Amino acid sequence: MLQEPDMKNFAHYLAESERVYNYRIKLLGKPPGDLVSQLKKKLDQFDPVKMGEPKTTPIQIIPTDFPNNKNDSVTMFDVSFKYPAIEPQIKQLAQLLGMDPNHVIMQTTPHVDGLVNEYERMDAESKDLLDDTDYPAPDAEQRALSKDYSTGPYDHAVLKNAYRSDFTIAGGKTPPAKTTNDIPTGNESPMSKINRPAKPATGANPRG
Repeated sequence: MLQEPDMKNFAHYLAESERVYNYRIKLLGKPPGDLVSQLKKKLDQFDPVKMGEPKTTPIQIIPTDFPNNKNDSVTMFDVSFKYPAIEPQIKQLAQLLGMDPNHVIMQTTPHVDGLVNEYERMDAESKDLLDDTDYPAPDAEQRALSKDYSTGPYDHAVLKNAYRSDFTIAGGKTPPAKTTNDIPTGNESPMSKINRPAKPATGANPRG
């Protein structure tokens, strides 16, 4: 008995067969001669659908995606393959042509485009913040503080204790505590008020 073909698996196979893998290859500097063309020929093993023309950026202090280098440009081109590729493979092919593998990177195009869009959005938001000068007018307290802080460092009202608050303590004011210096003292010696007992009688003084 013949089985009906699984259309779902066939559709999945068809989608996979039509899938392409998009990458952006970047080279530090401007490759001499036909070096880019030679690299493209070696990329034929990934069955390319299309390969874009190389573009070179102006010289940058720190080239994009090459932070360990300075004062150089970046040459890049986009490729679409029927088979997936990984960056070490591209580095190895470039090395076979005498290129420094550390000067070659490959990124997926959606990732690169996503970063570019994010940078553009952040840059636009920063410009909007700088252009937005419609701030609310300062109130009386803010104007007073601004005037105060524009004076010399020793003329601030805070240092002069100008911002004082009057507090009322429950129960009224407490009288100041007394010290030993506040206690009244007399002129008589304490020893003058002692009742001494009579002296005992002796031969010299029979009455005591």
